[in-house]
Amino acid sequence: MQLDFSWISQYEDAIVSGILVTIRLTAIGGGIGFLLGVMTAWARLYGGDALRTIVVAYVEVIRNTPFLVQLLFIFFGLPALGLRLSAEISGIIALIVNTGAYMGEILRGGIEATPKGQFEAASSLALSRLQTFRHVILFPSVQRVWPALVAQFVLDMFQTSVVSQIAVQELTFVASFIQSRNFRAFETYIFMAGTYLVMAFILRRLLLIAGHYVLRAGAVK
Repeated sequence: MQLDFSWISQYEDAIVSGILVTIRLTAIGGGIGFLLGVMTAWARLYGGDALRTIVVAYVEVIRNTPFLVQLLFIFFGLPALGLRLSAEISGIIALIVNTGAYMGEILRGGIEATPKGQFEAASSLALSRLQTFRHVILFPSVQRVWPALVAQFVLDMFQTSVVSQIAVQELTFVASFIQSRNFRAFETYIFMAGTYLVMAFILRRLLLIAGHYVLRAGAVK
């Protein structure tokens, strides 16, 4: 079989557009999902019984159902309740909700590994639970589990490919469009797989470097 990648230049604009949409989905879904994860971890460890029950139910539902089902429920199910969202907004919300549950559990593990002495020191300073969490616990905990959080961010980028199922024009959607036109499925998906590989490598390196400097600075403060 003779490989032919001459089609790349013909679809260059579409490929770049798909990459940018993938980056946007990853940045928004992962970024806000991380913040949701922080709130989830705090609620699960320090919230009242009612709040803790709600958060546990949320985490269990998300972790025990496929992301595609969550996405389809938001895009097709919510309109039945009168809430109509665009495909991209639906994809972003699904990513945020999914990411928040997984990152919340990662952060919870980091917090539970915090030495008891830090909690005792915070208690001696008469800090509230929220103040203790924010000023004493959060940065060291994030630092402790940062590699796992980075891996989750990369998984979030891969999960953006699923939103192509509701016609969000990210990289996988673009790949399907291109191969339907050039009939070179093997070359098309090999190229797109390589593109994802490069993007994942860059994202992982950037986040690890950023975490090294930002978290160290936060810990010093």
